[in-house]
Amino acid sequence: MDDGKATASNVAGAIAVSLDSASSSDARRAAVAYLDSVKGGDIRVFANTSLLLIHKDYSSEIRLHGFKMLQHLVRFRWHEFSIQERSEFARVAFNLIMEMANPLEEWALKSQATSLVAEVVRREGAVFWQELLPSLVSLSNKGPVEAELVSMILRWLPEDITVHNEDLEGDRRRVLLRGLTESLTDILPLLYSLLERHFGAALSEYNRQQLDVAKKHAATVTAVLNAINAYAEWAPLLDLAKYHLILGCGLLLSSPEFRLHACEFFKLMSQRKRPQDAIASEFNSAMVNTFQVLMQVSGNFLNKFGIRAVVADESEFEFAERICESMVVLGSSHLLCIAWDGNMTSQFLQLMMGYFQHYKFGLHFQSLLFWLTLMRESVSKGRYVLPTKDPNLAVDNPGLVPTQSDKEKKGLPNFVNDDICAVLLDVSLQRMIKKSNTPGYLSNETLELWSDEFDGSDFGQYRSRLLELIRLVASQKPVVAAVRISHRLDIILVNSAQPTILSEAVALLESMQAGLEAVVIAIFDGSTELNHHTSEIKFQLHVIFEGLLQQLLSQKWAEPPLTVLLAHYLDALGPYLKFYPESITTVVNKLFELLTSLPLTLKDPSNIARHARLQVCTSFIRIAKAAQKSLLPLMKGIADTMALLQAEGRLLRGEHNLLGEAFLVMASSAGIQQQQEVLSWLLEPLSKQWIQLEWQNAYLSDPLGLKQLCSDPQFMWNIFHTVTFFEKALKRSGYNKANWNPHDSPSIADGSNCRHPMSFHLAWMLPPLFRLLRIIHSLWSPTIAQALTVELIGAKYMSQVEQASLLGESGLKLPKGQLTHADGSQIDMHREEDPNENDIRNWLKGIRDSGYNVIGLSANIGDCFFRGFDCSILTMALMENVQSMDFRHIRQLIHLVLVPIVKLCPADLRVQWLENLLHPLFLHCQQALSYSWSSFMHEGRAKVPDTFISLPDIELKLEVMEEKLLRDLTREICNLLLVLASPALNSGLPSLEQLGNVNRTESSSLNSLDAFSTNSIMGFLLTHKSLALPALRICIEAFTWTDGEAVAKVASFCEAVILLAISTDNVELREFVVKDLFYAILQALFLESNAVISSDLVGLCREIYVYLSHRDSSPRQILLSLPFLTEGDLVAFEDALSKTSSPKEQKLLMRSLLQLATGNKLRALACQKSTSIITNVTARSRNSNTAAQGSEEDDVIGLAALT
Repeated sequence: MDDGKATASNVAGAIAVSLDSASSSDARRAAVAYLDSVKGGDIRVFANTSLLLIHKDYSSEIRLHGFKMLQHLVRFRWHEFSIQERSEFARVAFNLIMEMANPLEEWALKSQATSLVAEVVRREGAVFWQELLPSLVSLSNKGPVEAELVSMILRWLPEDITVHNEDLEGDRRRVLLRGLTESLTDILPLLYSLLERHFGAALSEYNRQQLDVAKKHAATVTAVLNAINAYAEWAPLLDLAKYHLILGCGLLLSSPEFRLHACEFFKLMSQRKRPQDAIASEFNSAMVNTFQVLMQVSGNFLNKFGIRAVVADESEFEFAERICESMVVLGSSHLLCIAWDGNMTSQFLQLMMGYFQHYKFGLHFQSLLFWLTLMRESVSKGRYVLPTKDPNLAVDNPGLVPTQSDKEKKGLPNFVNDDICAVLLDVSLQRMIKKSNTPGYLSNETLELWSDEFDGSDFGQYRSRLLELIRLVASQKPVVAAVRISHRLDIILVNSAQPTILSEAVALLESMQAGLEAVVIAIFDGSTELNHHTSEIKFQLHVIFEGLLQQLLSQKWAEPPLTVLLAHYLDALGPYLKFYPESITTVVNKLFELLTSLPLTLKDPSNIARHARLQVCTSFIRIAKAAQKSLLPLMKGIADTMALLQAEGRLLRGEHNLLGEAFLVMASSAGIQQQQEVLSWLLEPLSKQWIQLEWQNAYLSDPLGLKQLCSDPQFMWNIFHTVTFFEKALKRSGYNKANWNPHDSPSIADGSNCRHPMSFHLAWMLPPLFRLLRIIHSLWSPTIAQALTVELIGAKYMSQVEQASLLGESGLKLPKGQLTHADGSQIDMHREEDPNENDIRNWLKGIRDSGYNVIGLSANIGDCFFRGFDCSILTMALMENVQSMDFRHIRQLIHLVLVPIVKLCPADLRVQWLENLLHPLFLHCQQALSYSWSSFMHEGRAKVPDTFISLPDIELKLEVMEEKLLRDLTREICNLLLVLASPALNSGLPSLEQLGNVNRTESSSLNSLDAFSTNSIMGFLLTHKSLALPALRICIEAFTWTDGEAVAKVASFCEAVILLAISTDNVELREFVVKDLFYAILQALFLESNAVISSDLVGLCREIYVYLSHRDSSPRQILLSLPFLTEGDLVAFEDALSKTSSPKEQKLLMRSLLQLATGNKLRALACQKSTSIITNVTARSRNSNTAAQGSEEDDVIGLAALT
């Protein structure tokens, strides 16, 4: 005993040191090591020491640690005790509960003590539980503290059931679940009895002013509610209702002290899944009770405070939000349960509408989810009605009930009528704006609008939900939606008819534009939907929207922001104009009027007017896309207007490009021939300047020629607009963009003479672009960089917008008048004064982005691209200075250019194209990534070539940006490897299933690697060592880099490599796979970052071992070199492997072997913990025969330890 006390004292000291923040790191490390040695030492010393530590002589921290040590002992070393010792330990654990029945004990210690008893029950099983239960019932009758402890034990046990942990075997888990299920007839009545008794006692003692005693009873009520909530997740609803727990928790909703805990019960009840067996009607009955309770509470709240209450106790609103949350889940999942009662359903919808209309944003936000669900189901399944006769009409169909025939529809009310839809639309339109901090136009005293203070709600996401609801309602009730949006816009437009409009009014107008667009799209965007409406409805819609259109056309807004807004209102009506094109000429004239009303202020530093002009031009594109063929009769008039404005100098080049893009969209609806004519009309003027040798020789013959080009800003930006229009033309043209029917064109009916409309222009378009990109790439060459001007040197730095994007900072505002690329970078379209550093930076980025896209899109044209150009010219342009390129530029090059070329290159041209392009890329990426990852993992800093503009706290942010650039390039190069391994490019590569018993096949029957070079791009790659070696080095090294996403892509590439090693007689490839690759995959499993892909990695190990170990002993030698694997273990593994042909079982065997061989040190495997939640346990007869039930229960029953 003295030795035990001494050990306990030492352990207590070690615990104190480990918890003391003032202790040195070495001291804490030593203390933890000592505690681990005790846990792993003699089990009886461990048990005795832990029991001593929980005595009251020690501090609470030490006692708490002692209880956790006891739980660890039970969880992981219980099997080391003898049967007698287990029985004695169980008795001691239960006696601890008796000792903890002290009002002065801390709740945390009580919790750990009861958790220990739950651990013992889990290990001992159902028999022990049946023996213990009467003692617990008896103990609960002694007093409130004892009842609290019993309730806590009852709480922990079902929590262990609902969460699965792999340390508990399936058989014992099922046995314990069965034991608890069979005990529900004792447990649930006990919980209700404790709830009723102690709630009544708490009220009684409180009325007698015995506050200390009342607190004890209140703590017991809280513990009982927590226990009930644990059973609410899985116990049969029939039992929960039968033993009055629904009633009891419902009564506690009226108690401010306990109502939030009671809310949790009803939330869990609402989430239960409908059973598919004979007890569905009983499930309905329990759910109806739940509906009644929640509806009564909701009705009381709304009647008491109304929907416009501004001042009220915040706790009331918190409670109402909890109730509303449960109502949302209940109505979304189980409305069928009350569908037979029309009055009840109507009342429920009225209450949900009350929440939706409520002043408080939180209540409105919760109810929005219900209305979205209801409307989605209504739209997806058609018209839904309420069954009025048989409550069990469709008990096997959860959710809403679809109408099956006109007979069933007769006399049955719709779920959602016109009045409800009108309210949904009105509220949604009112809430489309944020809360304004400035008193004035937008001050709204009847609604609490969204603000940044709300947690868990992003305004963009919230607004998108409102717009979705508007679209859903409009698709169901088009006339109602048209009337409501027209009415609201009429009011706003009348109020906005003033010489000056406040900024708050502009925000309101912007929100209504989004609402109008949603309504119009829902009604007119799908032609089939509109055709299903009656002629009367079509007439009403025409009258309403035509009136609204004329009202918009009459507006005389002159300010640039309002001009843009009016253009967006007009393009929002594009789908309407598709069906009613009578007014489209007026709309086009209005857009040109808006464009010409804005001044051409090239020197305007704010760029407001310039930005507005560009936005008006984009409205032409939107209308062209929406109105489709309705614009075709106006094409000549629009072209004449464009020519006139350009001749008068009133149309800038960027604006002309946007209008030209709109022309391409119009032409796409007319067919392929119209596309060709429009492209010729648009591109011919560009070609005259683009193909001139004078500017190419002056600016593109020498890298320093760009210095002269930058001194001519007008020509510089002309080049920019030319390249960007090439990109637009390629994106907007092609067979997939045109309404092309070969039968309508006899000359190309067989498709043999049909060419892509852009194929006629590639020959003159691409060569100067290649030269331009080559010169731009050379700016990063060290020899050229030394001779650059200060502006050009600064222009190579990453912009602030790009840096903000890398840092995940979205708050950086772009100056108006600047367009943005997909990544957020700015392009100032029309600066014609002397360009500064930022202008040149944006120009370089724009040329690079659009130029890369032009090449990638050109590859989609096919033979005209691949057979029409000398690949060496493109290789020189792209790869000459690849070693000097920034990581972000290489990533773009791979993504936009090389991936399309790899996918589309004809097989007979792969040597000329792919070997020339990929060899320098793979070689440089392997070296650069290897260096950067090495510095990142060893020095904590990824050294990348990219340079940055100085920002506040740049040193703190630099590491983040560098790491992001490193990971982005790593993932992109690995994605290129994934593309190379894609099935579409490897049709000749056999699958493992096709290989069958290849591991038993004679080596003489294997193919050569060359046999796969023509029908598999992976075969081509591996037969060319200049490509294969750097690609395989990247592959091997990627397994050591801590990037799971990159490893996931590489794994697919490796699988193709393994297949070729299995299928061919190439010794060099096989040795690489069985040695280097097998070892690298094992190393990857030691990294936690590869946890998500661990199953695939184990599968690769299995493929190598199963199919190649008989041809090379290297996999066996590598496994035997692992510290915990013996020859006998490996022989046993091979024996088990030979007895099954199932890949899944073989992979499980390989996984177990690897864990054994490494002593469970493979962190990627250790992090994979499966969880399974029990959503229902149906009520079946509780007798011994249930043990023989089918194995299908195995996957839905789980148990987990508390940690």
